[in-house]
Amino acid sequence: QVQLVESGGGLVQAGGSLRLSCTASGRTFSAGTMGWFRQAPGKEREAVAAIRWGDRYKYYASAVKGRFTISGNNAKDTVYLKMDSLKPDDTAVYYCAGKTAGVIQSAWSMEQQYGYWGQGTQVTVSS
Repeated sequence: QVQLVESGGGLVQAGGSLRLSCTASGRTFSAGTMGWFRQAPGKEREAVAAIRWGDRYKYYASAVKGRFTISGNNAKDTVYLKMDSLKPDDTAVYYCAGKTAGVIQSAWSMEQQYGYWGQGTQVTVSS
């Protein structure tokens, strides 16, 4: 059974930082892509960041570029999302996603590219 388990969410004040972690088990994504998506109340799920392990290329949504950093260890099927300068608009459930193959620029933000998902972790940023 494939599992992606997120941790690290919580409540933080605006301007603060959090680091999310996601570890996969049951299947390796070491040659593929792992990413983070988020869904705020009443909104559709949106892509946040992804890392393509083959060349460690990183993708970021414009809303988080410069504030969030994706990293990880593909040998351990673990990916992190360091979130700095958090804003109330970053409040959402954050989901880890995995794809067993690399992803191209035009597709990285598409949910359907990722076949495996975690249960999500809540991030709440207070003003």
